[in-house]
Amino acid sequence: MPRIGVNALYMIPGGVGGTEIYLRSLLAALAGIDRANQYLVFTNRETGAGLVPSAPNFLHVPCGVAAANRPARIVYEQTALAWKARSCGVLFNPGYTAPVLAPCPQVAVFHDMQHKRHPEHFRAADLLAWRALLWASAHRAAHLIADSAASRDDVIRYYGLPPDRVTEVPLGVDEAFFDIGTARRDDCKSEGTNQTLLCVSTLHPHKNIERLLRVFARLHARHPRWLLTLAGMRGFQTEAIEHLIAELGLGSFVRITGWIPREELHALYRTADAFVYPSTFEGFGIPVIEALAAAIPLACSSIEPLRTLAGDAALTFDPLDETAMEAALHRLLSGRWNGRRGPAQAARYRWESAARSTLAILESAATGSRTSRVNSR
Repeated sequence: MPRIGVNALYMIPGGVGGTEIYLRSLLAALAGIDRANQYLVFTNRETGAGLVPSAPNFLHVPCGVAAANRPARIVYEQTALAWKARSCGVLFNPGYTAPVLAPCPQVAVFHDMQHKRHPEHFRAADLLAWRALLWASAHRAAHLIADSAASRDDVIRYYGLPPDRVTEVPLGVDEAFFDIGTARRDDCKSEGTNQTLLCVSTLHPHKNIERLLRVFARLHARHPRWLLTLAGMRGFQTEAIEHLIAELGLGSFVRITGWIPREELHALYRTADAFVYPSTFEGFGIPVIEALAAAIPLACSSIEPLRTLAGDAALTFDPLDETAMEAALHRLLSGRWNGRRGPAQAARYRWESAARSTLAILESAATGSRTSRVNSR
C-alpha cells in the first residue's frame, strides 16, 4: 500500500476558517475507514499533534516553518516538503497549493475559485501569488478535488482541464450537530426571553454581513426581542462591520464572537432560534448543513452550491436584494418556518462518504490508474 503524505503546512488553528474544519474532519474520517495505508501528516509550527488521528497508521511529521509567515511557508513547501515527499506514494494537498517539484503523484483540493470569480476581494500582492501558485498546483497535480459541482465547473472552466481530472467530493457534517438537533426538539424557551438569530461566518466581504446588518436593523423594530450573533473568524471586513454596527445603533443587539472552539460553537447551535447565511459566493457552505443537521429554522442565499445543500429545507433569498432578504428573515423571525426537514437533508452529507471518495482518488493517483472512474462527475 502507498504511503500517503498530507500537506498540512497551510493550517493555522483558528486562522483559516472552514478549511480547518475540513482537514480535521476528513483526517478523522480517514482514520475511521482506513487501517491499511500509512499516513505522514506534515505540520507547521503552529499546529500540534492534535491534528493527527491517534490511529497507529497516522504519523505526525513536524516541520520547522511558521505558516503565519506565508512567504516562508510557500518557500518551505516548494523546497523542503518536495524533498520530504520523496518517501510518499502520493501527496495530498488539502489547502490548494502543492510543491510542484515533488517526485510523487499529487492530489490537490480546490475549495473554491474565488480568486478568479471575485478578484476584487484580494489584495493585489496576494492575488498575484494566489494566481501563480494555484495555477501551478492545478496543472501539476495528477487529480483535483472540488467541494461542490459549482466549484468543479469553475476549476474546469478557468484552468481548461479535462473533466476527468477533476472530481466533486461533497463535504460532510459532524455527527454532533445531529445530536444537537435531537436535543433541540425537547427544548423550549419561556415567554418573554430574547431570541437569537445566528450567523456562522468569517467576516470577509463576500459573506455579505454588511447587507445583513442593514436588513436586521430594519427588522429589529418589528422583532425587538431578537439578537444577532456573528460567530466566526475575524476577517478583512471586521473593522467595517464593527463601524456599521455602531452607526446603525445595534451595539446592544449584535454580538461578534470571533473564532471560538468547537464546543462553544455547538453551544451556540443548541441555543439559536434561527439561522441565516447571506453569502454572495461559496465553494461549499459547511454552516448551512450544520444548521440543517441541528434542526434550526434556516434562511440562506439562493446561490449554488447553497441552493443544492439546502434543498427544500430552508428559506432562500437573493443575497443582493435587501428587500428579498428582509422578507425571508421576517418570515423566519415570525416563526413561520421550522427546521424539521433539516436533519434529513443534512444526512446526505457525511464525512465518511467524503473520506471514502477521497481515499479512492488518492489510491488511484498513487497507482496511476484512471481516477475518473472514482465517483467523478
